[in-house]
Amino acid sequence: MKSELHVPSDLKFLGIVENWLLGCLEVQFKESIDWSRQSSRLRLALVEAYSNVVRHAHKEQPYLPVLIRLELKDRDIALEIWDRGEGFDLSNYLPPSPNDKKEGGYGWLIMNRLMDKVEYKLQIDGYNCLKLQVSVPETA
Repeated sequence: MKSELHVPSDLKFLGIVENWLLGCLEVQFKESIDWSRQSSRLRLALVEAYSNVVRHAHKEQPYLPVLIRLELKDRDIALEIWDRGEGFDLSNYLPPSPNDKKEGGYGWLIMNRLMDKVEYKLQIDGYNCLKLQVSVPETA
């Protein structure tokens, strides 16, 4: 199954983004996965990715759309979040230390802990793409 969503760069649309993802997953997987664990994990990863685009990549440009693609194959989930911002240079990223008491900078860590694979590609035909991949276990 493949689906995509074009949504404005505005956090008011966060609920729509979450509902779209969870709706697609329910249609595909029905009762074959543990929703209490998996939906929270997937929702958090997507919310982090989308809110980063809105707050950083498309900062003060709500007219720029965010494209979110979802591909479901067997038990594999691939999410792509496309933006038109300047991009984020991962070579300059330093994970924050809990002792620093910083409010930001944890998104990359969160996504990498929640997902099996996280890739970020800068400037593909004027877009940046964050790809999140995970395989979900069957309900025991």
